[in-house]
Amino acid sequence: MFDTMTFTKILGGVCGTFLLFLFANWGAETLYHVGSSGHGDDHAQAYVIDTGEAEGHDEPEEDAVPFADLLAVADAGKGASVFKKCSGCHKIDGGSGTGPHLDGVVGREIASIDGFGYSGSLTEVGGAWTPEQLDVFLTSPKGFASDTKMSFKGLNKPQDRANLVAYLQSLGG
Repeated sequence: MFDTMTFTKILGGVCGTFLLFLFANWGAETLYHVGSSGHGDDHAQAYVIDTGEAEGHDEPEEDAVPFADLLAVADAGKGASVFKKCSGCHKIDGGSGTGPHLDGVVGREIASIDGFGYSGSLTEVGGAWTPEQLDVFLTSPKGFASDTKMSFKGLNKPQDRANLVAYLQSLGG
């Protein structure tokens, strides 16, 4: 049967084990983060592996082609299949779903559908949805309008964005 002394020894062993892990974690952090205060990125890496890429080069190489050139050779039929990713929230027949309808979106004023609750930063952008604006928005909706309610991450492939814009242009308005 357990008595008070046995229970105290077990509890002390468990606490001691956690204390040992805490000190081991602290020691490893100190060892592997040389010169780091533990706050922010104010320290240099101890060992850097050269991958052949220059630092700060975040854009994919595919974006080297201007969007207008991609749009000139875009396939609206392929854009219709890319639109399936959008169709869960957006409609093209004039009725709004979770997102506003996209019928005639190319050339339409940004955040201009009456009765739809747009996010604040999107209403402040102003102007019209040009193909280039749509390209930037479709790359990263949160990058275009930081507080957008749209949870879509964006389209990585420039040709997919061009095909989608060509499809949206074909819908007219």
